[in-house]
Amino acid sequence: MISQDTKLSSQDLMELEDKYGAHNYHPLPVVLARGEGVFVYDVEGKKYYDFLSSYSAVNQGHCHPRIINALTEQAKKLTLTSRAFYNDQLGVYEKYLTEFFGFEKVLPMNTGAEGVETAIKICRKWGYEKKGIPNGEAKIIVCGQNFHGRTVTIISFSSDPDAKGNFGPYTPGFQAIPYNDLDALEEILKKEAATIAGFMVEPIQGEAGVFVPDEDFIPKAAALCKEHNVLFIADEIQTGIARTGAMLRVCGDCNCQSKCERQEATYTRPDILILGKAISGGVYPVAAVLADDHIMEVIHPGQHGSTFGGNPLACAVAKEALEVIVDEKLMANARHLGNVFRERMQAMVDKSDLVNLVRGKGLLNAIVINDTETSKTAWNICVALKENGLLAKPTHGNIIRFAPPLVMTEEQLHECCDIIEKTISTF
Repeated sequence: MISQDTKLSSQDLMELEDKYGAHNYHPLPVVLARGEGVFVYDVEGKKYYDFLSSYSAVNQGHCHPRIINALTEQAKKLTLTSRAFYNDQLGVYEKYLTEFFGFEKVLPMNTGAEGVETAIKICRKWGYEKKGIPNGEAKIIVCGQNFHGRTVTIISFSSDPDAKGNFGPYTPGFQAIPYNDLDALEEILKKEAATIAGFMVEPIQGEAGVFVPDEDFIPKAAALCKEHNVLFIADEIQTGIARTGAMLRVCGDCNCQSKCERQEATYTRPDILILGKAISGGVYPVAAVLADDHIMEVIHPGQHGSTFGGNPLACAVAKEALEVIVDEKLMANARHLGNVFRERMQAMVDKSDLVNLVRGKGLLNAIVINDTETSKTAWNICVALKENGLLAKPTHGNIIRFAPPLVMTEEQLHECCDIIEKTISTF
């Protein structure tokens, strides 16, 4: 038994995780103990810029005082009732969320993966009961190199061998096409529309390395789905909640400043919208699936649920987290700082043999290292960045994703760009 008074070092704590925890992650060698805004602090008190934001869950910054206050105030009164009873927070939250995003119904869940599973169930049931697909034949189209979670059903349509290997048998009913390929989508819809219930896509593929599709891919894909009576499902778990400079990435490059005052020329309205991560500002697990009545009404009591989904604590936290996004104009800040960041990184690319390119939208960006996916160069760069006070992680071997909290200032961003440039210049 470890005494409460025992002072454990970073090394001690890493060894504890290694000994007693499953080895399902390969963390950077840093042990974080505190966070505030754009900064995190390790056990020994060293300060770092956070350039991952918990995979875009902490868009509002670490421990935002308004969100923490909403959490603590609600925690003093009521945390969980299950859905066996009504509670005084859920209905208010559901009204707020549906009006905020412009849908008629929401099904609240806890995590992004649960949100994706929920969307799959709704889509399939709609396919059978509304579209008339023969029972057991419904298909959902996905994209290669996707990342939607790690449940057995979700990895069944993953193309990542690490995520998928030796976890079978896999769930059938999914078919993959290349990302950003409208011709492939149109071809499969023309051939098999009668048994296709939905098309699920990330507006930007984050885990794959921040792949940004052509500007017309999302709106044209949605139009093809509508033409063939197929549900268009947008997984905005990572791209949503202002990360890319709009409240949702399906808004395109809109310049709305408040609660999704969408420009109709750019906004692509999904049939099913999946949210998670930053919907709670990283303070509490919250996810949501939104759709209109004619879709959501296929779900009846006993057919889907969650003990914690829609709990009072989650409702209070998520509502305040979204208000922070609007009140602090974090969409505009993400747009502006994203442009600044890519300009700085492009200047580095132009004079560096080590970095091939920079890509992204808003404050979801990545640089591609001129090395193989199996090399350790990107990992070693991230370790060096850590030593210089900035935390980031590689993805797919030779890509480094940069996604700081949206509360970052321009002065702080330039300081971070200096760190990145200085670090890479030493390789």
